[in-house]
Amino acid sequence: MKYKRKSQIENLRQVLINFENRIVQYYEEKKIRGPVHLSGNNEYQLIKIFEKIKPNDWVFSSWRNHYHAILKGLSIQDIENQIMRGRSMNLNSMKKKFFTSSIVGGIIPIAMGAALALKKKKSKSKVWTFIGDMTYETGLFYECYKYSRNFKLPIIFVVEDNNMSTNTNTTTAWGKKQKIFPNVKYYKYKRKFPHHGIGKWVLF
Repeated sequence: MKYKRKSQIENLRQVLINFENRIVQYYEEKKIRGPVHLSGNNEYQLIKIFEKIKPNDWVFSSWRNHYHAILKGLSIQDIENQIMRGRSMNLNSMKKKFFTSSIVGGIIPIAMGAALALKKKKSKSKVWTFIGDMTYETGLFYECYKYSRNFKLPIIFVVEDNNMSTNTNTTTAWGKKQKIFPNVKYYKYKRKFPHHGIGKWVLF
């Protein structure tokens, strides 16, 4: 969906922030029994990307998926209910063509299979796959990426780079970062929350 006015973008950004703030509150009140992975500081980047994602496109996400689910059109109340049941990392909707996986890189071959199916059906829809900068460094990504390029699959990879591999600096863990390849959209942001849960950053 294309947002024509800045006020629309700002209103949507606030919807995203308010949602995560509610999840933080529920988590602090011990109303959520399962793990949560929160987003923050990347609202503008995601809104811009989702403007290009059409309703019939598929979105495959990872454990940090709340913003993706909202922007793909899943019911905010349903997302909240699922999180309250401990399903933060498993938000799925066949109706909205949205799927997640909490396994590092586990979403990529599934997304590639969906893209292959779309090509065989001669569909005009695309697959958008969201991964972190840690996952981007793994061999699984490169195998699937090369396959998708060789067979011209309708898949676009989105790298969300917070320069953290769980709780280790990505460049420390993997060395110099790889270049950004064709059919890969990339953006950087500073992680607002720890890898898991809420917490607060402490300097010492």
